[in-house]
Amino acid sequence: MAHKEFVKLFESNILLFDKLADRLKRAPSVLSGFPRQQLSILVRLHLGGPALLKDIARREMVTTPNLCAAFRKLERDGLVLRRIDENDRRNTWYSVTERGEKIASQAMDAMRNAIDNLFAKISKADEVALTGAMKTINSILARMELTNA
Repeated sequence: MAHKEFVKLFESNILLFDKLADRLKRAPSVLSGFPRQQLSILVRLHLGGPALLKDIARREMVTTPNLCAAFRKLERDGLVLRRIDENDRRNTWYSVTERGEKIASQAMDAMRNAIDNLFAKISKADEVALTGAMKTINSILARMELTNA
């Protein structure tokens, strides 16, 4: 029975996080010159390091051809580097440039500020409870990631 409760809570949390994410997306951004998808790509590459185009497409939930246009623009703007895999020329690796890292850092700062504003009015007790719960969730998910890798 507890497993079913967990599944329902997880589903509920997904919906709640989606609503919060929508509110964050509506927050004014200092990086309004960049589409969200491009900022998301830069941040993911900045945090995760070089990645294959097909892996980025899967994470962004878009087709590879649709992502190519975004990457052409990012590359043209000097924000990402493209490198063909010497071992398998069908694969293309992307990484952020120094300028791309700067934009990614600014995007992350803007997101942190938006999150801070979103939760600014919750009580200290609720903040402590949420922080503890999120630490527990992160710890469990990190262990799951290690065992499922």
